[in-house]
Amino acid sequence: MSQVDLIFFVIKLVLGGLVAFLAILLWSKTGDPAWMSMIAGIVVSYAGIVYDLLVNVGILTVDKLKFMGLPLTSLLFTAVPYVFFIIAFILMIVRASKRS
Repeated sequence: MSQVDLIFFVIKLVLGGLVAFLAILLWSKTGDPAWMSMIAGIVVSYAGIVYDLLVNVGILTVDKLKFMGLPLTSLLFTAVPYVFFIIAFILMIVRASKRS
């Protein structure tokens, strides 16, 4: 891993950690399903950053489980946050359309 990659990982870990921490604080204050889905997406996204770092450093290895030729864990950490964001936005749109 180059020095530039390491700097980017540190930036992602610090800022992502702050976002995940604030999201968890918000999670304890709200019970709204839309916001909870948004927060879950943020937390899973941060877990993906940590997983990528551990793989790049060599602490973890990429899964031998594959889905369509892609490592399953990497695929999940890439796709699941966006699925949570999609659910959150759909819930917000449905709620907004009921008000109109």
